Amino acid sequence: MLPGHRGRNLRQIVRLGSQGHRIAKAANWIRDHFREHFHIEQLATMIGMGVSTLHRHFQELTGMSPLQYQKHLRLHEARRLMLIEETDVTTTALKVGYESPTQFVREYRRLFEQPPLKNIKSIRSEGGERTAF
Repeated sequence: MLPGHRGRNLRQIVRLGSQGHRIAKAANWIRDHFREHFHIEQLATMIGMGVSTLHRHFQELTGMSPLQYQKHLRLHEARRLMLIEETDVTTTALKVGYESPTQFVREYRRLFEQPPLKNIKSIRSEGGERTAF
């Protein structure tokens, strides 16, 4: 059994019908639909929670808001696409759900501390194509 708050969080997630279980359901839905635009109100309704409750519990369990989680998934998938499938920045941005390649580049740089092409070249030069994830 895990001690402390991590163990408590895990037990909460496992218990069906619990808030943790509903947050896990929301996280899974976001993971399966990260390319799509969604309204936080729709997600809250889907799991039977109020918006502020969803935000609070999602933050507690994942360390980020639902929209930050979606952005994180999008950007990691984008990095994978550019590394493995060698897609260009604009195509990649559109494939992962961004409407604006400029916004994509801005958010990519914020997360990975380099613009996309520079980051991909850096990973490749280090031989890290398989270890970037």
